[in-house]
Amino acid sequence: MTNLLEIQGLNTFYGESHILRDVDLSVKSGEMVCLIGRNGVGKTTLLKSLIGLLRPRSGTMAFDGAELDRQAPHQRARAGIGYVPQGREIIPQLTVEENLLLGMEALPGGLVRHRHIDPFVYELFPILQEFLPRKGGDLSGGQQQQLAIARALLGKPKLLLLDEPTEGIQPNIVQDIEAAVRRIIADTGIGVLLVEQHLHFVRQADRYYAMQRGGIVASGSTSELSQTVVDQFLSV
Repeated sequence: MTNLLEIQGLNTFYGESHILRDVDLSVKSGEMVCLIGRNGVGKTTLLKSLIGLLRPRSGTMAFDGAELDRQAPHQRARAGIGYVPQGREIIPQLTVEENLLLGMEALPGGLVRHRHIDPFVYELFPILQEFLPRKGGDLSGGQQQQLAIARALLGKPKLLLLDEPTEGIQPNIVQDIEAAVRRIIADTGIGVLLVEQHLHFVRQADRYYAMQRGGIVASGSTSELSQTVVDQFLSV
C-alpha cells in the first residue's frame, strides 16, 4: 500500500534555531502512527509544518500523492488534513453546535453548502449531542477534547493529526477518546498521526517514531516497543 503521508529530509527552523533535523516519516491509510518524545523535541513543530503554519527550510512532504510545500493551510485542510491542536482550541463563546459546524469549513464549498452534522460524531461522543446548545467554554477539558476531535472529523479528513489529545484529561474520558480513535480508523479507513505521552494509548498505535533533539532516533512496531525506549522517550 502506498503511503498517504510521506515526509523526507525535513528541516524546520524557528528563526535561527534548528528544530526539525532531517525527519523521515510515513503514514498509510487505515494506520495509526505515534510520535513520541520528551517535551520540546519538535513534535508539535512537525505537525505545524504539515499543516502549513511553519515553512520548512528543506525536505519534502507529500500527501495523497501531491507535494504540500506550496499549499496554504486552508488548501491542506481542503485536501484532507485534519488537525486537533494541543490545548484543543475550541471557540469558548460559540455553542457546541456552532463549533461543530465550523469543522465543515474544510469541505468543498464550506458552510455555504454543508450544514448537516454527521451523526457519526454523536455515536463516537454522545455527550456532544446532549450539550449542543451549551457554550464550548462551559464544557470540561475532556468534553472540549471530544468536541475538537469531532469538529476535525466533520471536515472528512483522510489524515487526522492529534497533538497530545489525552493531556490533562480525566482517566475515564481518556479511555473514551482512545476507543473513539480506534473506531474512527476502523470505520473510515483514515490515517492518524498521534503525538502522545500516555503509554496505554501509544501501544494501540501500529507503529511509532521516537524523536530526540528534532530528529527521529528510533522507530518500529509498537508491539516491539521496549521498556528502554519507553523510559527514554515517554515521561510516565
